This record gives sequence, structure tokens and C-alpha cells, in this order.
Amino acid sequence: MNIWNRSTRIPEIYGTLIALGLIVYFVIMYAVGLLQVIELRLLNLFIMLAGVYFAMKQYARTHDGHLNYFRGLAIGVATSAIGSATFSLFLFVFLRFNNDLMQYIIEHEPMGPYLNAYIASFMVLLEGVFSGLFITFVLLNWVHSDQVNEPVGTSS
Repeated sequence: MNIWNRSTRIPEIYGTLIALGLIVYFVIMYAVGLLQVIELRLLNLFIMLAGVYFAMKQYARTHDGHLNYFRGLAIGVATSAIGSATFSLFLFVFLRFNNDLMQYIIEHEPMGPYLNAYIASFMVLLEGVFSGLFITFVLLNWVHSDQVNEPVGTSS
């Protein structure tokens, strides 16, 4: 069985792809020197949006075109949580080894004097999880899903 067709590993696969996208984007912005441009962080939302969207589409593809609303909610939240947690872990390691970036954050953020690598990476994790909840909710109302009260396998 191909790894892309495993219906039980969809959140792990697409969550990892989200994390890779976020990490690559972060490294590019760091290398170019644009980490301080707050507006560019909005693109993180689109990376997560694409990952959750394709995870839901993959679930529907591996389940004969059916996407139950609550199953879609679980897939989307799990996918975004895995992606956010992995990126947060990367950010924690990055901030622990890059004291210059951590010092810049401390000096320029409103709550900077109270931040350290643990708190900063945890805040990124919370932001990612709640963004994932929002994205999942919006996508489930846009992507075709089965009715909540319509059991799979029955026709009306």
C-alpha cells in the first residue's frame, strides 16, 4: 500500500507536510532577514490552510468520496495540531541555539522581557492549534461533507 493512500495516517502525513512548509518558510524569511515583518506571518495561515484542505480531500478520496462532518473536524484539528507541534518543537530548538533571535524578540515584542524559548514556542503552538481549529471549521463549511445525521451507506 502506498503511503499516500493510508487512511489511518492522514493527519500525521499532512501535519508533517504542514510543519515542513512552515519550517522552510521560516528559514527563508530568516535567511532573507524578513522575520521582523509581521504581515508576512499571514502566509503561515495559507500553508496550514492548504495542508488541512488536502488532508480532508485525501480522507474523502480514501473513503469513497465520503467525509463525515465530525470525522473531518477530527482530521483537520489533528492535522493542524501535528503541524503546529512539530513547528513549535523546531522553533524551540532554533531559539535555544540562536541567542541573537531570542534577544531580538525580547527587545522588540510587547511581552518580550517575560519571554524565553519555552514560552515563545508554546505561544506559537497555541496560535497554531487555534488557527487550525478556525481553518478546519471554515473548510468544513466550504468543502462538501456528509450531513451530520446522514449515516454512511444508506440512501434516502
